[in-house]
Amino acid sequence: MINLTSSALGAVQTAISGSTNPVNGLRIKVEAGGCAGFQYKMGLVPEGEPDDTVIERDGVKLYIDNSSHELLSGTTIDYVVAVQGSGFTFDNPNAQSSCSCGKSFG
Repeated sequence: MINLTSSALGAVQTAISGSTNPVNGLRIKVEAGGCAGFQYKMGLVPEGEPDDTVIERDGVKLYIDNSSHELLSGTTIDYVVAVQGSGFTFDNPNAQSSCSCGKSFG
């Protein structure tokens, strides 16, 4: 299970409502790369893929591809507004290490 904080949920809802393209949810996946070995990828999508796991919270659908599901299990996604910049953060219990930017893990 992946958890979105209320702040992250609000940021996704704002992005969906502000999109000029049809959007059905948020796709989250893990790809090889980044300075720690894996990196998080997120984006609004018009629909999920047939093999996606779909998680819905307060009307927002999250699409997680099967290869990323195990790496993201138990992760909490937050949206933080800070002086240094705003953005999504990932608290991933599966990460053995992470980089200082918080966008990649190992």
